[in-house]
Amino acid sequence: MEKQVSEDFGQQVFETLKYIIDPEVGINIVDLGLVYEVSLAGDTLEIALTLTTQGCPMSGTIINAADQILKERFPDLDVHVNLVWSPPWTIDMMTEDGMRQLEGK
Repeated sequence: MEKQVSEDFGQQVFETLKYIIDPEVGINIVDLGLVYEVSLAGDTLEIALTLTTQGCPMSGTIINAADQILKERFPDLDVHVNLVWSPPWTIDMMTEDGMRQLEGK
């Protein structure tokens, strides 16, 4: 059974994922709005994330980086990073920090 992720734990997951920078845009995947969902079911941490485009050549790199960093940060959990395409990513999904970073480029 899936349980609601505590706000503190969810924040830890998001802060951890901020270390992953989309190499094409130069902004972390959280501020880009690519991380859609964080859930915890027993000892399984599930992350649903997307990419800016379906043809993103860095998809494998980003997914593997998310998987590795979460396994390092939460070694007692079974981590599953799932790539999703719905809803499709749009620039409106970026955080305010992400928008400021984009404007500064």
